[in-house]
Amino acid sequence: MKLKIAIQKSGRLSEESIRLLKDCGIDISNGLNKLKAEAANFPLEVFFLRDDDIPQYVEDGVADIGIVGENVLLEKNKNVKTVEKLGFGKCRLSIAIPRDKTFNSIKDLNKLRIATSYSSILSHYLKKKKVKAEIHEISGSVEIAPGIGLADAICDLVSSGSTLLSNGLKEVEVVLRSEAVLVSNKNLNKDKKELLNKLLFRIKALRSAKSNKYILLNAPNKKLKAICDILPGMKSPTILPLEEKGWSSVHSVVKEDQFWDIIEKLKDNGAQGILVVPIEKMIV
Repeated sequence: MKLKIAIQKSGRLSEESIRLLKDCGIDISNGLNKLKAEAANFPLEVFFLRDDDIPQYVEDGVADIGIVGENVLLEKNKNVKTVEKLGFGKCRLSIAIPRDKTFNSIKDLNKLRIATSYSSILSHYLKKKKVKAEIHEISGSVEIAPGIGLADAICDLVSSGSTLLSNGLKEVEVVLRSEAVLVSNKNLNKDKKELLNKLLFRIKALRSAKSNKYILLNAPNKKLKAICDILPGMKSPTILPLEEKGWSSVHSVVKEDQFWDIIEKLKDNGAQGILVVPIEKMIV
């Protein structure tokens, strides 16, 4: 019994999807231009597909699970289950107009021609915002549409914004914020659900590690309570006595997004010799 996963064969999610599996300890050797590969040390078979095809393959059960961008998932609207957000491949689907045009509100899009590869998402968004615009569905090179007179605006994926800038466009409205997600067929049998749970366990351990840092510091014993209140850790900080009387070593885990605020509070409470170490895996 093998779990079959579909990932993008090329493009922005391909390398990161393969890296995720390898960081989970799964050894994949796909070779050059191969469309299928088997893991050497985990019951996993990998299909390398076009991103647009992945939701359909998972819905049909050709693949049991897949890694795909939320933008593709919503656009294709297939009957699959979103299992886990993966934290990479982040981008936004945005409306952009020529830089020399003014924009005060979304109502300025009324009666404009908007070129996009995401006609379904855009149509739902405009309907929700009560905007009536003409949608031109095209594939590829959406950003040149205003320059060649095909459209007045575009709706396309944006990461850094450099492509918009180079084509004389400016971003005016975010339609969707997207990242890679793990999806599954809704009718997996018991054995495949068990394999999926094993894979999820590894993925969650990696994600927890990336969002946390291991911290070690020296603290005067008289300040331990205050420092422990700042550093709750996963349960509570680990405290070890130092050879120097009246001092202890404190070990804990800190959330990445709270790190600098916590460091300042620790220093204010007498912490010294603060070391911060990345975590490779974290089982919670």
